[in-house]
Amino acid sequence: MRSYVDVIRELREDNDLTQSEVAKFLGTTQQVYSRYENGENELPIRHLISLCKLYNVSADYILCLEISK
Repeated sequence: MRSYVDVIRELREDNDLTQSEVAKFLGTTQQVYSRYENGENELPIRHLISLCKLYNVSADYILCLEISK
């Protein structure tokens, strides 16, 4: 089953961004962002909101609650 960790990785790769670039946008480190993508750390709500804005998608899309963006 697909989860938000798969979605945030796919969105980053589809937008040709590095983990460091996304981390900088979120105001965190590349290491912390990497832990989000690997499912080692939970994604904070403030970062979920920021990722929605960055990729112009809904939280439902990132959280796999809807089928398409």
